[in-house]
Amino acid sequence: MVPHGDRWRNALRDATEATRRGMHVFPIGRTKMPAIRSPHRDDPKGTPKCRAECGRPGHGVHDATGDPQRLAELFAAAPHATGYGIACGRGERPLLGVDLDRKNGVDGVASLKALADEHGSSVPETVVISTPSGGLHLWLTGPAAALVQNSAGKLGPGIDVRGYGGYLVGPGSWTPKGTYRVEHMHPVAQAPAWLISLMIPKSAPVQTPRPVQIPLRRRSAVLTGLIRHILNAPQGQLNNRLYWAACRAFETGVDPVAVTNALVDAAVAAGHPEAAASRTVASARHAPSRNRT
Repeated sequence: MVPHGDRWRNALRDATEATRRGMHVFPIGRTKMPAIRSPHRDDPKGTPKCRAECGRPGHGVHDATGDPQRLAELFAAAPHATGYGIACGRGERPLLGVDLDRKNGVDGVASLKALADEHGSSVPETVVISTPSGGLHLWLTGPAAALVQNSAGKLGPGIDVRGYGGYLVGPGSWTPKGTYRVEHMHPVAQAPAWLISLMIPKSAPVQTPRPVQIPLRRRSAVLTGLIRHILNAPQGQLNNRLYWAACRAFETGVDPVAVTNALVDAAVAAGHPEAAASRTVASARHAPSRNRT
């Protein structure tokens, strides 16, 4: 039997390596849950929820960091950690997880393949992690600002999605049922357009708006709608939709670099050449406002 201390050291080593690959991670325990107890467990009922704004550890995925020094501090506060979680849905090219269960008569792998066949496509080659229960985790990236939510079974039997606020168990993490291991090492693939369109929450069709000041709390929702508008472009209309969406997006007041990355990523996912998509977005950014309606 491996001493507990070795499992902790192995988890810290693997988690630190993950930060060097640009991931944001935090310690988890043998049950795959965050390894640090919440500092708010005794707060009075009705206290506003804290997502690490207080600066203390114990907020689960909201503690996730890409800083090795901060990570070491988190592990020091988690002596019973046996693994690490990888935060999803963050950054300009957010990591998205597709968790495929294969148990109790459900086969998520077959469900995902059937879904790809239904859309006339295939599941891309990417990083695949095997789980102790016989399932698989697929790592994919999505367009920036795409508000992919966590879901369980929504896409199909045995298919769970890990988006913003969710996390994947990192390879090397130990549980009583076994260790998470790399099944297939491959560059992390971009999620195909058909899959992104299923992951993004349904919203009302995008209407042609007049230029207005959009409140901060609504800007992400607007970008999500515009990304969906691009991903659902009919054949021959992708570039026109990209230009229109870019004009609308630059009116939201969101950082232009973030807008550009989000829209170019969405267009590439829908089949647009990256260089051409970048030119279209750039032309929309510098177009006179009167031409944007």
